[in-house]
Amino acid sequence: MSAVAAVGCLLLTHPMWPRRPGNVVGLFETFLPWLGLVVPAGLVVAAVRRSAVVAVACLVVAAVWAGVFREVLLPPAVASPTPYGLTVVQHNVSDENTSPSRVARVLLAADPDVVALEELTPASLPAYRMELGRTHPHHATVGTVGLWSVYPLTDIGRVDLRPRAVGAGWDRGLRAVVRGPHGDVATYVTHLPSVRIRPTRGYATGWRDESAALLGRALEKERSRAVLVLGDLNGTVDDRGLAPVLSQVRGSREEWAFSWPAGVPLARIDHVLARGAEVTATWTLPDTGSDHLPVAAHVRFPAGA
Repeated sequence: MSAVAAVGCLLLTHPMWPRRPGNVVGLFETFLPWLGLVVPAGLVVAAVRRSAVVAVACLVVAAVWAGVFREVLLPPAVASPTPYGLTVVQHNVSDENTSPSRVARVLLAADPDVVALEELTPASLPAYRMELGRTHPHHATVGTVGLWSVYPLTDIGRVDLRPRAVGAGWDRGLRAVVRGPHGDVATYVTHLPSVRIRPTRGYATGWRDESAALLGRALEKERSRAVLVLGDLNGTVDDRGLAPVLSQVRGSREEWAFSWPAGVPLARIDHVLARGAEVTATWTLPDTGSDHLPVAAHVRFPAGA
């Protein structure tokens, strides 16, 4: 009974809970949809104990869970007469992946206009340039992130996302303008630092949060009418550590599209987010040999753009 009540309370009030010590709430936020599993477990307990109180508590929590995730559960709204303008693919390819050609085949099967990659290495980059360059001749790379496009790219530059404690040469942020059919789109490719569970520190997200704040500031200063953020943000849309970014751009919450880990996807930490445009659908692509699944999305631009 107490566990069921605690889950219901967490679902409703998690943004107000403190993140220290150990940032346990942050860890729960990463896997927030899975807290709903307490409901069937609680109903089993209620049946065994013949407890109406526990059964009612489970039904209440089920209603709370359904309310929190109603965008995923409800049927999609009637499609807008305005068709989507871009298909975008975002993928952390893994710096241990030895088959760029396989990765490229999977990504290109989605017929994307724009492809964003993270964890590129000096050894793998030439192969990606060759494989993706056949259909996406316009590309840019900064450090370990890259962008390929069927449309011209301009104003290519580095975005500083480096936490203060990390040494020089850590480059995981890129900005370029995609000159597409609906106008210029300022496109950011980002890879925020990984998070870890430490025995002495709990759920350690400090570097990730610091990078998210830097990205948020860059987006706040961005003056382009249409903005895309593509990247492995190492957090979900329910994680408050990403609030500086999510206050500036948003994605689609109508699909789960869990992208990590690839073998048993439990969370969507790879994102396509937009401002001045709408992410109308998000889905995952087949396994590429990375520990992440690729994420694809349709992006719709305002009529007349």
